[in-house]
Amino acid sequence: MTTPRRRARALALIAALAAVLAWATPAALADEIPLAPGHRLVDHYDGAPATARPVPGTPPAQHPYLAPNGRSGMHADGAGSGTHPWSGPLGRDPKVTSEKIAALGGECATVTFDSEGRILTVCGTFSGFLLKLLDPRSLDTLAEYRLPQRSSTVEAVTRLDFERIFKDTSGGAYFYLDDRDRVVLADSRQHVLRIAHSRGADGRWAFTVENDWDLTALVPHDCVSWTNLFPSGVCDPVTSVMPDWDGRIWWVTRLGRVGTVDPGTGALRAIRLDGEEIQNSFSVAQDGVSIVSDHALYGFGAGADGTPEIRWRQTYDRGTGTKPGSVNQGSGTTPDLFGEREDYVAITDNADDRMNVLVYRRGADVPAAERLVCKVPVFRSGASTTDNSLISWGDSLIVENNYGYENPTTLTFGRSVTGGVARIDVRPDGSGCDTVWESAVRSPSTVPKLSTANGLLYFYEKEPNALGIDAWYLTAVDFRTGQRAFRRLTGTGVAYDNNWAPITIGPDGTAYVGVFNGIVAVRDGA
Repeated sequence: MTTPRRRARALALIAALAAVLAWATPAALADEIPLAPGHRLVDHYDGAPATARPVPGTPPAQHPYLAPNGRSGMHADGAGSGTHPWSGPLGRDPKVTSEKIAALGGECATVTFDSEGRILTVCGTFSGFLLKLLDPRSLDTLAEYRLPQRSSTVEAVTRLDFERIFKDTSGGAYFYLDDRDRVVLADSRQHVLRIAHSRGADGRWAFTVENDWDLTALVPHDCVSWTNLFPSGVCDPVTSVMPDWDGRIWWVTRLGRVGTVDPGTGALRAIRLDGEEIQNSFSVAQDGVSIVSDHALYGFGAGADGTPEIRWRQTYDRGTGTKPGSVNQGSGTTPDLFGEREDYVAITDNADDRMNVLVYRRGADVPAAERLVCKVPVFRSGASTTDNSLISWGDSLIVENNYGYENPTTLTFGRSVTGGVARIDVRPDGSGCDTVWESAVRSPSTVPKLSTANGLLYFYEKEPNALGIDAWYLTAVDFRTGQRAFRRLTGTGVAYDNNWAPITIGPDGTAYVGVFNGIVAVRDGA
């Protein structure tokens, strides 16, 4: 039953989102995301153009079943590094373009690039997710494939609980692009799909489902739908998929199931982490799969028949509740596999007072007493959490503070979050970690990225505004020093809130950000 408090919050959310349409700038082009009032009263550009200073280091090993590093998924590669090997914008007269996908919603979260540089993305609308092929310059739709509507959307409408949408990581948001330019995702029906795109003789692009693996024999699927509003059973959404180095497709569910698909035979295998949730994606290396639940970090391998096997397990401080800025009571990070030999794995915990960055040694043969490398508290007391992956490069980690962000209404009327960004380095001898720098940049909910070709970190920033203007910026920060180089206004209003979507650097140097109404692109103009 919907409580009065929940109903009031839901109605407030609906009203705030509807305001996006009411505040649309009349002069905006039909396919651009409209600006809310106030955009002429805020700075459009701060700072100065940066000079490219490549960051030395060894990139993550190229996964044989993923698209090239930087192109393949939300976290850029199989190791989850959050790095791109090409330069992003340097702040030289940067230009902003956008594409509005839907009147309400339409956010294009994960952005990948095929071998010709075209964008493949999944955009969330209230009528269902859309797999889209976009032109990387104009952002025009070249092809579209409609995915099934998620249960959380139906629940939000029928139960006036829109928070369900913003805490649901299933339905295809975490997809990957494979080594043959095919999208692999798990839809809201608990099916894993492998989808190709091609151009016909008439010049039109189209998507084709090459494989459809039905997981419902292993995954409870009595889910809310328009024809099943009051299910009596269990619904366990599939949150993410990734391949291992033998070509198996691994998948995880919200209620702790870990499974595999053998693409050659179609054989399905799964185990259950009883009493645990998985709401993040996961990372893969040649020696196995790293998965974090809301209770523990795991190293997995596959048995002879493909059944997932736990090689090691490490619990962490999960705190006593879910913080504002977290999806559940646990780590909000996808594991990062890093280090010069990729022998470390890093996550954050959910400790009550201050969140900690945790670095562990990987490998099943590591003695329990030697697994933890360091535990570093970050950000201020009583106001620290993150629900986004770390950036890892060499022996360095970048972490941002998302404390206070919950959905697109959280920061309306000029509000912002506590914010903060920190760089943590593992000591060369592995004896611990040190904080290199801290920054006051407020990046409420984005998955940040590092361009190793120019040495800039990219965040999606929002500062408090006394006039109530909600101004969003692409912000570049020097990886070495933590100093802001420049920032460029992308837009104003709820429509430009990225709502957990990542920044992605394209091969042509464009920075893309999924925002509530679609996608934004920022590129140097000179």
